[in-house]
Amino acid sequence: MLAYRSFISRIIKEKNVQHEAEVLHQKKLALENIKVQEEERKRIAVTIHDDIGNRLNILSLWLNNLDTQGDEIIKKNIYSQMSALIDAARSISHSLYPVNLESVGLVLYVEELIANLSHKINISLQVMPGYKKKDLFVEVQLYRIIQEFTTNVIKHSDATDLWIYIKDYPHHMAVVISDNGQGFDYDQVKKGMGIKNIESRIKSMNATYKWKSTFLNKGSRIIIKIPKHNEFPNQDSPDR
Repeated sequence: MLAYRSFISRIIKEKNVQHEAEVLHQKKLALENIKVQEEERKRIAVTIHDDIGNRLNILSLWLNNLDTQGDEIIKKNIYSQMSALIDAARSISHSLYPVNLESVGLVLYVEELIANLSHKINISLQVMPGYKKKDLFVEVQLYRIIQEFTTNVIKHSDATDLWIYIKDYPHHMAVVISDNGQGFDYDQVKKGMGIKNIESRIKSMNATYKWKSTFLNKGSRIIIKIPKHNEFPNQDSPDR
């Protein structure tokens, strides 16, 4: 009987280890997938931002220095089109990859996003004292999550207000994003690309999350907990 119990216990333990290894493998696949996507997005965004954007700005300067006696109506139309093209190039670049995030940091970049969306929704950002700049990969993922959540709220929730809360703890970082829209039942709603993208980016940081949106017309909320050292453990480690 003791030998049988020991055998069953060993089988259960081995299955648990296999399950944990599979979960870890899936998380690593998500991380690699996100990294590949971000590298390609960054390459395209930098090309648009640095090449096309700069060329448009130079062309705009040239047009500005043309003979003032030229056809003012034509020049005005050209300036209008140039301005629209520059704005479009900047918008496409930012949507593909936050090109300037590395230099300005997550907080300032989110504040820029808030300013750009101020005509659509009221967004409040609260960063608790003691926040320290994170690894670029983590800050890019957090910006993407905030961007995705905000886009979903504007499109689907009829919310007027959105709140972002960021705080550093000794061993982890907490991010809470919530709104006052119509909300949704997470267990019942069809998981669209927005939710899937958010959850995939969270997993790529080896982070945990919880949706608080079980009551309709009570808004939605996501709570994200990111470990300070978010590297994935080595599957070949002796501890395993």
